[in-house]
Formats: sequence, C-alpha cells, structure tokens
Amino acid sequence: MYRGYGWLAPDRGWLLLVVAGVVGTLKSLLILDKVARRSIQRIILLKDGTCLGAVYSWKSWLLVALMMTSGIIVRKIIIPGSFIGTLYCAIGWSLCLSSRLGWQQWFILFRNDEIA
Repeated sequence: MYRGYGWLAPDRGWLLLVVAGVVGTLKSLLILDKVARRSIQRIILLKDGTCLGAVYSWKSWLLVALMMTSGIIVRKIIIPGSFIGTLYCAIGWSLCLSSRLGWQQWFILFRNDEIA
C-alpha cells in the first residue's frame, strides 16, 4: 500500500485512494473473506508439529506465486503510475481488511486460554 500510494498522482491522490478503498473493500467482503475463513479452519485443524507451509493449501501457495509474478510483470510492462498505485492500494487494503478475521479468531482463542 505504501508503494502504491507513492505512485498516485499528487493532484488526484486522495480521490484514487478513495476508489482503491471502495474496490479493496468490495474484494475483501466478496472474495477474500471466504478464503480467509477456509484458511482459519485449516489452521485450527492442524496438529502440533505440522509443517508451517501446511497453513495454506497448495492452491493458495500457487495463487501467491501467481500474484507475485503478476505484480512483477505489470511493473515491467506498465510504467508505475496512478493506475498501478490505485491497484496496489486496493489489493493491500483488501488483504488488510480480510486479515481481521484471523485476528478475531486469535483473540477468541487467546481469551479462552487455548493458545499460550
């Protein structure tokens, strides 16, 4: 989000940031929350001693690699500017907003003394 904000046009930065916030919120609520809930359930069902990589399914790891590669390709093809800045801010915000589900579950487990 920091990098994306740096690419926003100074004269339209706040407007593009609002657009990114709306788009990111929609992506979070309509897509990422469902993925986050599945990941939380997966983590809860893991046994002690499980590999850290097992936190996410192989499909999720593939998606992460695809997103990283896409970000690199987009930065190479298109000169970073307002469009990419808005895109980065939207994606960053959607990830941050959906992370609230993981934090909520962590607080629930912490309150119930299920984690140390």
